[in-house]
Amino acid sequence: MRRRLIQSTLAVVLVVIAVFGVSLVIVETRTISSSAQERVESEAVRLASIVDSRLFGAQQVDAEVLRDQVTQDRYYAVIRLPGEAPIEVGTKPAGDVISATASGEEGETVTVQEPRSSVTREVGRTLLIIALVALLAVVAAVLLAVRQANRLASPLTDLAETAERLGSGDPRPRHKRYGVPELDRVADVLDGSAERIARMLTAERRLAADASHQLRTPLTALSMRLEEITLTDDPDTVKEEATIALTQVERLTDVVERLLTNSRDPRTGSAVSFDLDEVIQQQLAEWRPAYRSAGRAIVSSGKRHLRAVGTPGAVAQVLAALIENSLMHGGGTVALRTRVIGNQAVIEITDEGSGVPADLGARIFERAISGRNSTGIGLAVARDLAEADGGRLEMLQTKPPVFGLFLSRTPLPEPQDEEPMVR
Repeated sequence: MRRRLIQSTLAVVLVVIAVFGVSLVIVETRTISSSAQERVESEAVRLASIVDSRLFGAQQVDAEVLRDQVTQDRYYAVIRLPGEAPIEVGTKPAGDVISATASGEEGETVTVQEPRSSVTREVGRTLLIIALVALLAVVAAVLLAVRQANRLASPLTDLAETAERLGSGDPRPRHKRYGVPELDRVADVLDGSAERIARMLTAERRLAADASHQLRTPLTALSMRLEEITLTDDPDTVKEEATIALTQVERLTDVVERLLTNSRDPRTGSAVSFDLDEVIQQQLAEWRPAYRSAGRAIVSSGKRHLRAVGTPGAVAQVLAALIENSLMHGGGTVALRTRVIGNQAVIEITDEGSGVPADLGARIFERAISGRNSTGIGLAVARDLAEADGGRLEMLQTKPPVFGLFLSRTPLPEPQDEEPMVR
C-alpha cells in the first residue's frame, strides 16, 4: 500500500510538472527570444543616433571611433554611410544570428547582429533552473508521499494485527486511535467486537465451569443408583432404583436446559407454582445415600404443603448445591427447615459444622471463593439460579452456618401447622 500511495502521488506531481513545466519552457523561450530581438533593435537605434550626432557635428566616423560605442563584445555592427565603404565594428558571428537595422537622419543605416547561440545558452540556463526546481518538487513530493503513506499504512497494519489477534482468540481491545476519522471508526468497531467476543468467551467458560460442577453431583447419584441395581436381584428393588434413576436423568436434562438458558439470558425463567415438599423430599431421597456413606444424616422440618413460585428444577439445583456444600464443608446432621416470612416461603439449610470463616462471610457467593480446595462455583451458581427465578439466596448466619432460600409464596386458604422433623 505504501508503494501505491507513493507511486500515485508521484504520478500526480509528474503530470503537474509536465503540464506546467512545458508551458513555462515555451513561455520562457519566447520571452528570451523576444528580449534578445528587442536588445538588438535598441542597440541599432542607439548606434544610429550616435552616428547622426557625429555626422551633424562634422566629426569623423570610423571603426576605431565606433568600437568603443558598441555595447560589450556580443554585437557585430555594420554602418553604411552614403558614398562610403561600410564600416564594420566587432567580430562577425558565424551561424544563425539575430539582426536589426536602423536608419539615421543623414541617410546612414546601422545593422546590428547578435549570435543566436547566446540566446540558446540563455534558454539552456533557464531550462536548467526549471529542471532543478522540478527535481526539488519531485523530491519534496516523494518525501510528503512517504510521510503520508506511513501515516495511513501504519494504522492499517495495526488494525490488521488487531483483527488477526481477534481471530486467534485474543479479544483484548487496544483502544488505540490514529487521528484519521475513517481509521478511528474501524478501530472503534474492532474494539467493540473485541469486547463482545470477550464477553462471549467469558460466558462460554462460565457455562463450561457451571455445567461441569452442576452435572457432577447428579451423575454421581445416578451412578450410585445404577450400582445398586447391578448389586441386587430383587425385582422390586430394581424397579424402585430404576424409577429413581429415571427421575435423576430428567433432572440432568433439566440442569442442562437451565444452564443453557442462563447462559443466553440469566433473567429468563419459567416460573410456576409448585409444592416445596416434593422438591425437598426429592433432594432428601437423592442425598441420603451419600450422607449415609459419610456417617451423617439429613433431615427436614417446618411448615408443610407450602407452595412457591419458581422453577422446580432450579430450586432443586439450589438445594442440591447447599446440601453438597454442607456435605463437603460442614459436619453433623444437615437440617432443611421451611417457614413463612410475609409473602415469602423460606427454606433454611444448616448443619452442625464449624461454620464459615469470618473473612469469607461477605464473599462466600463470589466465584472462585472457597474455604477449602474446591472450585468455589457451587454457591455462585446457586445464587444465580435463585435470582433468575425472582428469589434470593442469603447467608443468614455464619456459626453455625445457616443459608436461606427466599421464594415468592403462593398463599394457601388456611395456614398449616409446623410438622416435626422428618428423617
